[in-house]
Amino acid sequence: MKKIFLILTCAAVIASCSDDYFDINRDPDNLAADGVAFSTELPAGIAGIAGSQGAYYALIGGFWSQMWTQSNASNQYKEIDDYSIGTLDYNGGWTTMYDALSDIRNIKRRAEAEGNWNYFLITTVLETHASQIMADFYGDIPYSQANNTNFLQPNFDSGEEVYDQMVEALQLALSKDLSTSTGEVPGNDDFIFGGNMDNWTAYANTLLLKVYMRQTEARPSTAQSGITALLNSGVDFLNTDAAMTQFEDAPDRSNPLYETDRRQLNTTTNIRASRTMFSYLDENNDPRRLEYYRAGNPLNQGDFNNTVGQTTISVVELSPLTPVYFMSREESLFLQAEAYARYAGGAGAKEAYDAGVQENFDKWGLNGAPFVAAGGAYEYPSAGSLADQIKAIITQKWASSFPGNGHEAFFEQNRTGYPEISPVPQTDPGYVAGEFAYSVNGTTGGEFPKRLVFPENVKSTNQNAPALIELTVPVWWDAN
Repeated sequence: MKKIFLILTCAAVIASCSDDYFDINRDPDNLAADGVAFSTELPAGIAGIAGSQGAYYALIGGFWSQMWTQSNASNQYKEIDDYSIGTLDYNGGWTTMYDALSDIRNIKRRAEAEGNWNYFLITTVLETHASQIMADFYGDIPYSQANNTNFLQPNFDSGEEVYDQMVEALQLALSKDLSTSTGEVPGNDDFIFGGNMDNWTAYANTLLLKVYMRQTEARPSTAQSGITALLNSGVDFLNTDAAMTQFEDAPDRSNPLYETDRRQLNTTTNIRASRTMFSYLDENNDPRRLEYYRAGNPLNQGDFNNTVGQTTISVVELSPLTPVYFMSREESLFLQAEAYARYAGGAGAKEAYDAGVQENFDKWGLNGAPFVAAGGAYEYPSAGSLADQIKAIITQKWASSFPGNGHEAFFEQNRTGYPEISPVPQTDPGYVAGEFAYSVNGTTGGEFPKRLVFPENVKSTNQNAPALIELTVPVWWDAN
C-alpha cells in the first residue's frame, strides 16, 4: 500500500495559527460543533481540499496527463504509471477530501440557516469544486447524504445526479443578495480571495460554466442551454487566480506536491520528464520546457524498466512555493474560449484563447505573445473547423496545467480526445510530438485509464458503496 505524506501548511496570513489549526485527521462523518467560528473552520476546509487535490490527485493527474513518468532509477509510483493502481493505493486522497468537505458543509449548513450569504456562497463553491474532482475521478460518489451525521453510511449518487445537484447548488448560492448577509465577514480566513466576494461570485459563475462544459459530449443540449444562458446573462467570469498561495520553503509548510514527493521522500528523482509533454514543448521551441524540466532527455511514458542512460533522464522541476490552483485565470479564459467557439459563433474565442496562453507564460516570467501572433506556433485557428479550435484550446489548457492541475488535463482529454492518442509507440519514427502514448509497461491491454477505483477504506466502511468498476471504464460524461 502506497502512502503519500500529506502535509498542510499553516498560512502566514493567520497570525494566531496554532498547531491543531489544520488538523484534518478527523472522522469525516463527525461534523464540527455549531459553536466553532466560521473563521476558524474555513481555513481547515480550504487547506484540506488543497492538500488532497495538490498532493494525491495532482500526482496521479500528472502521470495520466503525461506530464511526467516514473523514474527508471526508482519504484515509487509504478502502479500509477502502468495503470495497476488498485483499492489499496492512495486511500488518503478520498479520506482527506471528504474530511475537508465535512468542514465546508458544516459551515454551509450553518451559514444558510443564519442568512450569512457570504460564507454560504464561499462554501457552495468549495463544495462544488471538491465534488467535481471526486465525481470526475470516481463516477458515483456520496453527495446528497455525505458529511451528515444522520447518514453514517451515505448513499452514492450517480455522476449525473451529482452534476445536476451541483448546478442547483451554485444557482441557489448565486441567487442570494450578498448585501443582506449577516454575521461574520470573511477576511484572512479566506485563503483564496481574502474575503473578496466579487471574486467568489465570478468564480461561482466560472465553475458553473465548467460543470456545464464537462457535459458537452454526454448531454449536448444541457451543455448548450446552460452555457448559452450564462453567456447571454452577461455575468462576470473569473479574471484572477483562485489559488492557495500561502506556502513557505520549510518542512510541513510547502506546496503539497513538493512536500510529499520531494521533502518527505527525501529524493528529487522519482518523477521524470515524459516524452509526451516534453516533446510537444520542444517541438514548438516553447521556453516553458526549461521551467518544467531540468536538463536531460525525456523518458518514454511508462518506460521505467529502461536501464539505459539513467543519469541523463530529465527530472521534473517542482517548487515548494507553487500555489495550489483551484482554478487559474488561464483555465477560466480557456473555458470562456471554448464556450465562445461552441456557442457564440466564435466571437471572442481568439481573444480569450490568446489571453489564456499569455497568462500562463506570464506565470513563468516568459513572453507568450509571439506564440499566439500570426504565424506563431500556437496561433488560434480562426479559419479552421470547430474541431481545430477545440483542439487548440484544450491542448493549451493541457500545456498550462503543469504541475499541479494534471487531473483537469486528464479529465479534458477524456472529454474531448485532445491531445490525441498516438497510434504508434513513442519509439516509432512516426510518433507525433505531444500525442498521448500507452504506457510501455501498461497492464490494461492497451486501454488507457478513465477513472480511479474506489479505495478499500470506502468499500470496507460503507455498505452502500457500489461494486468496483475497472479503471478503464469511462465515467458518465466521457463519450470518447
